[in-house]
Amino acid sequence: MKIYNTMTRQKEEIKTITPGEIKIYACGPTVYNYIHIGNARPICVFDVMRRYMEYRGLKVTYVQNFTDIDDKIIRRANEEGVDFKTISEKYIAEYKVDAHGLNVRDASVHPRATENIDEIISIISTLIEKGYAYEVDGDVYFSPSKDPEYGKLSHQPLEDLAAGARINVEDIKREPMDFALWKAAKPGEPYWESPWGKGRPGWHIECSAMSRRYLGKTIDMHCGGSDLIFPHHENEIAQSECCNGVTFANYWVHNGFINVDNVKMSKSLGNFFTVRDVAEKYGYEPVRYFLISSQYRSPINYCVDILEQCKASLARLYTCRNAIDDAMEYAVDGDNGLDEFNKIAENRRQQFITAMDDDLNTADALSAVFELVRDINKIIASGDVSKGVLTAAASIFDELTGVLGLVYNRKKDTLAEDVEALIEARAKARKEKNWAEADRIRDEIKNMGIVLEDTPQGVKWHKA
Repeated sequence: MKIYNTMTRQKEEIKTITPGEIKIYACGPTVYNYIHIGNARPICVFDVMRRYMEYRGLKVTYVQNFTDIDDKIIRRANEEGVDFKTISEKYIAEYKVDAHGLNVRDASVHPRATENIDEIISIISTLIEKGYAYEVDGDVYFSPSKDPEYGKLSHQPLEDLAAGARINVEDIKREPMDFALWKAAKPGEPYWESPWGKGRPGWHIECSAMSRRYLGKTIDMHCGGSDLIFPHHENEIAQSECCNGVTFANYWVHNGFINVDNVKMSKSLGNFFTVRDVAEKYGYEPVRYFLISSQYRSPINYCVDILEQCKASLARLYTCRNAIDDAMEYAVDGDNGLDEFNKIAENRRQQFITAMDDDLNTADALSAVFELVRDINKIIASGDVSKGVLTAAASIFDELTGVLGLVYNRKKDTLAEDVEALIEARAKARKEKNWAEADRIRDEIKNMGIVLEDTPQGVKWHKA
């Protein structure tokens, strides 16, 4: 499998530190509000990546953190008159509702910043001892100018990055690019004891600490949105490598932005949508489909028309999978045609793998799935299909859609008794060749939101 490495700006074959295993750290949300669709893209993309790596035989250790102490969390807590833990606990729980709704699996570990204060203090202490960081009045800052490799992820020299930086009047740091590792507590703020007094960690240091604690000093892969390349990931690299003296991560993987009606999503523009709000109108699965329907590094455009297209595409998948089950009731016993179908299935499997091996190209992988759907529909429509073929069809369909985390809401719908009675009455009218009455009943049922379809295998129905 090849993946685009932001550090080297090219696709690279993934070679793991330990053969057969891969360790991945993904930056998680700051838990002060519901996640929006921009937050959800990396969550879904890297869930697919994890699923695919497991599908290809790798043992994946996947760590995704929660930032549960931050200026935004403290501000939200003050606004609501509660402590910061109440806010963080609430929105961790709400995150899980949305993540599970999107069929995102829990990480191997979901560490929290506040559970790793000792590790954070240890790293900061080492950075001070090595001369990369300094303390002023209880604040501790990292000096990028002391790191000759600073800027290697964003591919900009320090002087270019510093050009736009400014020191505010109240700042006590030595240089514009210096960033906080530890913040002295202000009156009324939560704090932890440290060698520099009461305070709390800066944003960047927490990920370095949690990655080291749960995955080791050097990890295989670090993931996140493109907006994290600078300064967050750049700062993580600097503080981790200056502290530990080894490479922090071998591969850096970043997903593209989301536009809303062709304008970049931004809270300042007011054009962002929470996953919860969108899911209440369209359901969670169309949101997941939308977020993985394009190659992950490409920007994607959110609009109502596209989400409706995603719903329609999902309906095709569900229709095919349900058709397999329906056909099984009338299929002939045996394995007639199985060898021929297995060749078709293997071709689609290889088409899918080729796409996913090429930098997780989910767009082409979905194309392979829909070509499989066409193959299966054609076989079922022939009316001469064995149970062996249908069993194989269900297996390859579930295999490929499962890697993408799709078609996970297959609940057997049931009809109300009055609708069942109308269907029986229509069948009786057709048997008696009373076509006018049969059509009248069919229209009545349609007005109830149920569409009937007469097939060689009997009457089928689906919701309008």
